[in-house]
Amino acid sequence: MMSRAKRTLAAIFIGCILGAGLIVAAAGLWFRYAVYGDQALPVQPTHIIVPRGATFSQIAAQLKSSGVIGHLLAFRILARLRSAEAGVRAGEYRFQPHQNESDILQQLRTGGAQIAIWVAIPEGFTAREIAQRLQESGIGDAATFAEAFRHDSITIGGIRTKSLEGYLFPSTYLMPTGASPQTIEGVLTGQFRKELPADYVARARALHMSVPQIVTLASLIEREAKADDERPLIAGVYYNRLRLDMPLEVDATIEYTFPAHKTEITYSDLAVDSPYNTYKHAGLPPTAIANPGRPSLWAAFHPRASPFLYYVYKGNGHHAFARTLAQHNANKARYLK
Repeated sequence: MMSRAKRTLAAIFIGCILGAGLIVAAAGLWFRYAVYGDQALPVQPTHIIVPRGATFSQIAAQLKSSGVIGHLLAFRILARLRSAEAGVRAGEYRFQPHQNESDILQQLRTGGAQIAIWVAIPEGFTAREIAQRLQESGIGDAATFAEAFRHDSITIGGIRTKSLEGYLFPSTYLMPTGASPQTIEGVLTGQFRKELPADYVARARALHMSVPQIVTLASLIEREAKADDERPLIAGVYYNRLRLDMPLEVDATIEYTFPAHKTEITYSDLAVDSPYNTYKHAGLPPTAIANPGRPSLWAAFHPRASPFLYYVYKGNGHHAFARTLAQHNANKARYLK
C-alpha cells in the first residue's frame, strides 16, 4: 500500500496539474474573449497615422493609446500566431466603432481600413516616373496620372505652364487612396509653391527670366548636379551660356525624350532633331525635364557668378569647371578615361 507521504505527494502533483490546466484554460478563455469577443472599442470612428518605418510593437502601442484596441498583449500574440507582424503598411487608417481585435488586425494586413498611403517621390523624378510610383503605391493608374500631368497646368509668376513637369514637388506625402489626378496634382503643386523663394517673382525679374524658365533651368540642375554646393555654380554656367547664346549641351535634356533611362548618350543620340536636344538648339528646352527639389530650385534663382562656361564630371559627386574650350577638353582628357 502507498504510504501517507506518497499519497500526499501524489495529491499535490495532481493538484498542480489541475491547477495548471485551469490556468491554461483560463488564459485560453481570456485570449479568445480579448481578440474575438470584446467589441467595446473603438468607441467612435478613430483615425491613426502609422509613421514610415514603425515596428509592429510601435503600431500596436499606438492602437492601444488611441483606443482602437484594449488588449495589447493579446493583440501582439495574435499577430505572432498569424505571422502578421511584417505585413502592416504605413499610412493613415480609419477604424469603425465596436470591432474585435481579430478584425482590426485583418484590416491592417489587407489595407481594408487604410485611407491614405505614404508615397516617397525622389528629387529628379519625371512626371512619368511619379505616375508610375503612384501606381506602385496603390494610389491609382499610372497612365491616367501621366496623361493628367502632361495636359494639366498651373499659373506661376503670371504665366500658364505648358504641363506639370517641373511643378510636382518631390517629397514624401500621405496620399489618399483612390485619389483623383486633380487631387494629387493639388497636393504636389501646392507644395511646389511653398518651396519657391519668398521673392521668386523679383528674382526672376532680376535674372531677366520668367518663373517657368527658371524652373526649367532648375530641372537641368537637378539632373546634372550631384553635390548641393555645386548647384549654384552649375546654374551660373547655364546662365553664362544662355547670355552668350551658346547651346547648353546638357545630356539629360536628350535623355528626357527616351522611353527609358540610358546610362550613356551616344553620338547618334546627339544628332536627334528634337527641341529637347540642347546640343542642336540654343536656349532652354520647351519644358522642364524633371521635378527639381529645393536645392536645385534655390540654385536656379540664386546662380553663383563665375567665368565658367563648361563642366565635366570628375567623380565623387563633383565636377571640374573651365572657362575655355581648351581647358574643358583638357579636363575631359583627365577625368573621362
